[in-house]
Amino acid sequence: MNWLEIAPLAFSAVALSISAVTAWLTLFRRGNLKMTRPNVIFFGFDSTPGKPDPKIFMRCLLYSTAAKGQLVENLFVRLSRVESVQNFSIWVYGEKNDLTRGSGLYVGRDGVAKNHHFLIPPDNPGFSFRNGDYQLQVFANLVGKGKPLLLFETRLSMTDDQAQHLENGDHGLYFDWGPESRRYFTKLDKKPDRPNSAEAASLIDKLLPPPESIAAKPRVNS
Repeated sequence: MNWLEIAPLAFSAVALSISAVTAWLTLFRRGNLKMTRPNVIFFGFDSTPGKPDPKIFMRCLLYSTAAKGQLVENLFVRLSRVESVQNFSIWVYGEKNDLTRGSGLYVGRDGVAKNHHFLIPPDNPGFSFRNGDYQLQVFANLVGKGKPLLLFETRLSMTDDQAQHLENGDHGLYFDWGPESRRYFTKLDKKPDRPNSAEAASLIDKLLPPPESIAAKPRVNS
């Protein structure tokens, strides 16, 4: 068999190999779920009237290393301090006016950037933020996978003064990432005072025009 007979077979074998590799990369390879480092992490409380619950907030990009994508069943945060461990297992994501209770999320290769809110379960109401060093870990439960996947972990510190402000419930603590120093910087933020029902009613009365001016306004026929 001369090279004129072998060449077409060789080219066919190479083309078949390339097609098989391409199919594996695009159709069969699952890849891994990854998470970018959050530029901001927040410790504080949600805005539920009457009974604010401890909350951890962050914004990040979730992405898949393969074209097939990942099916996320749930995300949760594990917060450890000394020997105490607390899971923030209630997951809510989305923008401020479009929040969704986390119950499944498809993450493709292009990624999904979302705000993520994590709350403690209602059967553990005694948790409070204390001063000291924390280990924060973000886990994902993937469809078809039994063991949670660790996506991100970092260490954070809270001073006694910061913990006291959080204990009062009128402050939140932000951890802002410094790209040059490669560490998080803390910043306390005071919640704006909310008007009570009487103050809110008075504010609405000031914004609305008086009834007599509405009645006196001439009617324009279309």
